[in-house]
Amino acid sequence: MSEQTRASFGGKLSAILVAAGSAIGLGSIWRFPYMAGENGGAAFLLVYLICVFVVGIPVMLAEFAVGRKTQKNAVGGFRELSRPWRWLGYNGVLCAMLISGYYYIVAGWSLEYLFSSFGPLYRSGESFSAQWEAFQLSPRQAIYTVVFVLLTHLIIARGVEKGIEKASKVMMPALFVILIIMAIRVAFMPGAAEGYRFFLKPNFSEAFSAETIFMAIGQAFFSLSVGMGCMVTYASYFKPNNNLTSTSMSVSLLTLLVATLAGLVIFPAVFSAGLEPTEGASLIFITLPEIFKDMPLASLWSAVFFLLIVLAALTSTISFHEVLTAYFAEEFKFSRKGATNLTSFLSVAFCLIALWCTFDIDFAGIKAENVSFFNIFDYATANVLMPLGGLFTCIFAVWWMKPDFLRGEITNYGELKGRAYPLLRIALRYVTPLLIIYIFLKNLGVF
Repeated sequence: MSEQTRASFGGKLSAILVAAGSAIGLGSIWRFPYMAGENGGAAFLLVYLICVFVVGIPVMLAEFAVGRKTQKNAVGGFRELSRPWRWLGYNGVLCAMLISGYYYIVAGWSLEYLFSSFGPLYRSGESFSAQWEAFQLSPRQAIYTVVFVLLTHLIIARGVEKGIEKASKVMMPALFVILIIMAIRVAFMPGAAEGYRFFLKPNFSEAFSAETIFMAIGQAFFSLSVGMGCMVTYASYFKPNNNLTSTSMSVSLLTLLVATLAGLVIFPAVFSAGLEPTEGASLIFITLPEIFKDMPLASLWSAVFFLLIVLAALTSTISFHEVLTAYFAEEFKFSRKGATNLTSFLSVAFCLIALWCTFDIDFAGIKAENVSFFNIFDYATANVLMPLGGLFTCIFAVWWMKPDFLRGEITNYGELKGRAYPLLRIALRYVTPLLIIYIFLKNLGVF
């Protein structure tokens, strides 16, 4: 893919929808509700909103600037601007590869529940918890994982315009329509008001506790897909006249809107059923079916909800598949088809390792048995590689590069006024790096 023949997204709306598709995924619809449920509901929502603007948008803009300036994949982009910093692109590629090792598995769960909504999910005499445990031990988990990789493969193989862009134009509006329909439906459930109160009325003393701030920063990073090369790669397909500031703001606001709508669907339903909002990661796959079973047309509403999860997951798997596909195509001169095939093969291999391989740890006083690669991939990406990528992207953009680089990209080299640039530069130089360092120190148990 040379610069002369490099594909690009059709226009400003396409750029927003595609980038929003990368950001809006399981992080917004699966992870956000249970994180909010475990961390005070509205208190978490308030701090998360602040963190998106203080942490997420500055890092996203810096990644956009690298991608559009160089018109290259994550590794090639950083290498072109400064060869010693190419490692930062490799960090993004590694992150995308490890995320592939567990994200497709969770996405496969949503496919299983979509299809079983019309089958055994509500007809079986077993509890939803027992059905969940049986599914985790069955070969269907691996089958649905591979199916989801193939769905992603088919879209990526069609290319940037015919595959990624067209899919985003269909899936993103569909995702919003389903969310709105579900939000309207649960609003009429008895006891829904208690769920709205939990999710929308913050306890300010709880909101600014160290633990809530820590979890909200991590969620902002995870849900916006920054620090893993996605936004660098997607921005490399932006046209020169794209307004990076308005694009990043639009992507972030859409991500916030989806997360809020997800909360407005899940918490009223949970409280209406008399269940606890602190169920953790099983909130969707065990607790939500418990709610649907007492509704008229339970199978239909359940299928609609899990279709929503499938669409959200697919918009994200497309993005990190493209990070790897663009890397293999540009760095190793593979054809688009060959790079797509290799990425899909590696994704399946990493998923099977995550599903079937475990190991024991007995080192430096730390002992653990049956540690899964699923948990290793999850921890390494969310708690190490993504924050590391975000931190050094900040340092690269405003401490290493000359001021003309970021100012030029933000203002489209004088065509835009760039009023946000002074605030962005302060955030990237001081505020955002300090908050990311706080994540690292907190994870290490320093305080």
